[in-house]
Amino acid sequence: MEDAVCQLLENKEDISQYGIARFFTEYFNSVCQGTHILFREFSFIQATPHNRASFLRAFWRCFRTVGKNGDLLTMKEYHCLLQLLCPDFPLELTQKAARIVLMDDAMDCLMSFSDFLFAFQIQFYYSEFLESVAAIYQDLLSGKNPNTVIVPTSSSGQHRQRPAVGEASLPEGVEASLFSQCLENLCDRHKYSCPPPALVKEVLSNVQRLTFYGFLMALSKHHGINQALGALPDRGDLMHDPAMDEELERLLAQVPGLVSSVTASPETGCLPSRTPHWVGFSWRSLHHARKADIESDGSTEETEESET
Repeated sequence: MEDAVCQLLENKEDISQYGIARFFTEYFNSVCQGTHILFREFSFIQATPHNRASFLRAFWRCFRTVGKNGDLLTMKEYHCLLQLLCPDFPLELTQKAARIVLMDDAMDCLMSFSDFLFAFQIQFYYSEFLESVAAIYQDLLSGKNPNTVIVPTSSSGQHRQRPAVGEASLPEGVEASLFSQCLENLCDRHKYSCPPPALVKEVLSNVQRLTFYGFLMALSKHHGINQALGALPDRGDLMHDPAMDEELERLLAQVPGLVSSVTASPETGCLPSRTPHWVGFSWRSLHHARKADIESDGSTEETEESET
């Protein structure tokens, strides 16, 4: 509601032409559909669990043809895709998601769409929780009291996971049982979203020792955690979205001369347009996109309608 009112006040002159009631109807329809996060700033897409889930779903639906075609992309290429939906999406978050997949491999290695998507889901949706988990993991590695209240800092982040050279002979990772006890306490007091504690305990009960990124990889592959989050389909259904395909065909049929070009390049059909009136994302992004397109090609909506 706060965002809707802010957009209403910022664009009241344009909105007055359509009516306030229509604006609120379209805005909250877009919230229900999960399209309100398209082309919005990062602070907005991460503001609520619903926004985060909506962004995950939008990323999957827009770029699933990458996986459908079997393409492998680098971390930087996936980051470019994320920036198409959120221009100021932070590179650090993409790097952390890629590290879950690549672990000890170089960051420029190729990744499949499904591997990156499910790792990104865990990293993006549970980012604050994972910062606390990383701090706990580092304390366990250093032998500190795991019952101490953890306050994550920039120095306790996920980039300090590899042991020093002199520690190479030590057992890798931490004891899963002790790690499980610490995470159980963390889930009880954590104010941000975290995976269901029972499923976290299930993941940790299958091993004796584990590394931090091994734990994150297990979370990303866990069927129950994906279902509990509810943003993405199962891995087996990741490339299938009949409703989206049908909607795209319907919308593209309304655009003269576009169907043939999309047929020649199917990937473009999954990218959300920034200009058509049917796209149900927030008014601010729609309004700015229309202005940008008008300035770039010198056309107006009236001219386009007269030509058709």
